[in-house]
Amino acid sequence: MAWLTLVVAGVFEIGWAIGLKYTEGFTRLWPTVATAASMTISVILLGLAVRTLPIGTAYAVWTGIGTVGTAILGMVLFQESADLLRLACITLIIVGIVGLKLVTPH
Repeated sequence: MAWLTLVVAGVFEIGWAIGLKYTEGFTRLWPTVATAASMTISVILLGLAVRTLPIGTAYAVWTGIGTVGTAILGMVLFQESADLLRLACITLIIVGIVGLKLVTPH
């Protein structure tokens, strides 16, 4: 259950990272409210996950999910570069996340 909680926390991290773009420097009310809510939910869920998962692993996986998801959505939503080297680096992050999951005994 802790891993599922951590994955959901990572999804909310993607939400607030992408939400930052839509707040336009926190000048738009509803995107700002949604971003702040997503931040709060993400951190709370991370806190719940680390009750049983090692903090180093959980934090690395949480940020990795956020990094990969945000990078991919940046390509899709904001036409950011999707060149081969960038995709290879994202793949390395995914390999790291999976590796941490495989070596963590929970």
